[in-house]
Amino acid sequence: MSIQKKRPVVIGITGGSGSGKTTVARKIFDQLSNFSITIIQQDSYYNDQTNMSMADRKSVNYDHPMAFDFNLLIDQIKHLLNYEAIEKPVYD
Repeated sequence: MSIQKKRPVVIGITGGSGSGKTTVARKIFDQLSNFSITIIQQDSYYNDQTNMSMADRKSVNYDHPMAFDFNLLIDQIKHLLNYEAIEKPVYD
């Protein structure tokens, strides 16, 4: 008899900055505490800005889709769905 792995579930929560996405994610996390859950915040996937001056960084629209590295985010979600470890970027 083979043991089947359960397919992971991805729940996406959308909204603008300060709209309560993290609060909702934490409430879901608390309600499903008997499951293995990982919260991935989109803030961890802002494009690298180390080559930009502080003045230029102030003009970035952090709510614009181009502010994020969605290719990396999608790639890492695919790895997680295959039960593979990832190294999530750290937003600083």
